[in-house]
Amino acid sequence: MTKISRQEIEQLGRISCLDIHEDEMDALMGHLEQVLTYAQRVTEIRADAQEASRTNVNIFREDVAIKTDTEPILMQAPVREGDYFVVPRILEGENNK
Repeated sequence: MTKISRQEIEQLGRISCLDIHEDEMDALMGHLEQVLTYAQRVTEIRADAQEASRTNVNIFREDVAIKTDTEPILMQAPVREGDYFVVPRILEGENNK
């Protein structure tokens, strides 16, 4: 567990413009220690996850291309041209004629 001192809480209170009363100090120390412990654990998990994800391999299944009939999907298009959806142009430039 990450420890935080009374002086650190008092300093945080000063720079945050918070008036921390003595009777709030113990509860606040406990809460801040829990937050810091949680943040430390998230950092550890993130480091573990980054090491594990360095390879870009699908371990769940083979990637297999399957021939699918596109006609049922294309029939729902408001406008279509052959086997393609026609959508409004959103980018402008000399190559978009």
